[in-house]
Amino acid sequence: MNQYVSQGAAVIDLDVDSRSRFISRTYGHLTGAIFAFTGIEVALFKTGLAEKIATAMGGMSWLVILGAFMVVSWMASGVAHRAVSKAAQYAALGAFVFMWAIMFVPLLYMADTYVPGAISSAALVTFIGFAGLTATVFVTRQDFSFLGGILRWGGVLAIVAIVCGVIFNWNMGMWFSVAMVGFAGAAILYDTSNVLHHYPEDRYVAAALELFASVALMLWYVLRLFIFRGND
Repeated sequence: MNQYVSQGAAVIDLDVDSRSRFISRTYGHLTGAIFAFTGIEVALFKTGLAEKIATAMGGMSWLVILGAFMVVSWMASGVAHRAVSKAAQYAALGAFVFMWAIMFVPLLYMADTYVPGAISSAALVTFIGFAGLTATVFVTRQDFSFLGGILRWGGVLAIVAIVCGVIFNWNMGMWFSVAMVGFAGAAILYDTSNVLHHYPEDRYVAAALELFASVALMLWYVLRLFIFRGND
């Protein structure tokens, strides 16, 4: 696959033990990324920095924030997929997780302030959704790479909708969040399928980064749904 600069064979071509080792490394790094994300958020809220960040970001244009996030995400993903150095790959994953943690602060602060219990409920729903989708891929062994084109088009449409919402003050309500939860679910299927079939054996950090992005996206919109429900 030409998006990788790899020193290893594709997962589909590995023996059973090597494939199992790759999968174990990928999900171990994903777990580490989730714990790092959680630790950052806990530290920000415990120290009172979360409120300051939420206030500061609330006064900024979301187009600027979204643009900065997309640039960092693109750079981090590129490094994780192409860098030969493992240190560079880990730095990219760390920067990616930190950027997501900062992006989440205003949403988490709103949920913590106005809808008590929403964060834990959203985390549980996201975990169940992720586990179910992951199990679907592992049990069926189906290759969901055909979703790649759909996700690219869907991603472009979602970005256009978000940008238009910011510019024209559209209310991106509950049904947009429902659609984005479905989009994140399709991304999890696609990424998990790639872990089983297409990643080179030395790109488990990049695989973990992509899975983390899909899980974080699902959590974001599931949490939005709980906030909508709590404000009814």
